[in-house]
Amino acid sequence: MPQFQTTRRVAHSAEEMFALVADIERYPEFVPLCESLRVIGRKPDGAGEIVTASMTVAYKMIRESFTSRILLDAPARQIRVNYIDGPFRYLENVWSFRPMGERSCEVGFSLKYEFKSRMLQMLMGAVFDRAFRKFADAFEARADTVYGRSQIAQQGSNSVT
Repeated sequence: MPQFQTTRRVAHSAEEMFALVADIERYPEFVPLCESLRVIGRKPDGAGEIVTASMTVAYKMIRESFTSRILLDAPARQIRVNYIDGPFRYLENVWSFRPMGERSCEVGFSLKYEFKSRMLQMLMGAVFDRAFRKFADAFEARADTVYGRSQIAQQGSNSVT
C-alpha cells in the first residue's frame, strides 16, 4: 500500500496552520489535482467538528470523485480524514500541528491509500505520488500567502514507504 509521510517546521503558528488545513472549501484554489470540493454536511463532535465532503481530483482526461469524513479536532491539533466512498479501497490521512514557539510549528502529514482498480492504480499511482509529495509545499505556500511570510528558518524531512 503506498504511503507518504512528512514532517516539517513552518513559520506559522499551530493554530494558523490548523485553520488553513481545516478550511477545506478553499482546496480547489491551491491543492494539487483538486478540481472541486463540496461539503455535504457538518456536525459538532465534542470540542471538534465532523465534516463530510466530496472531492473531485483530475489529471488530464481522468476525473475521480471520492467522499471522506473529516474530523477537525482543534484541542488535539489534529485533522483526521477517513475514506467513505469512491475509487479507493483504502484512504486515510492525518495532519498534526505541534507548536514550536509563538510563530512556528511542526506540521505532520501522513497518507496511506490504495486504489480499488489495478488499472486506475497504474494510470494514477505515479501522478498521485508526485502530487502528495507537493501537498506540504502547497499548504506552506498558501499559509505564506494568507498569513504573510515570517523570517523563522524552515526545516523539514520527508519519508516515503
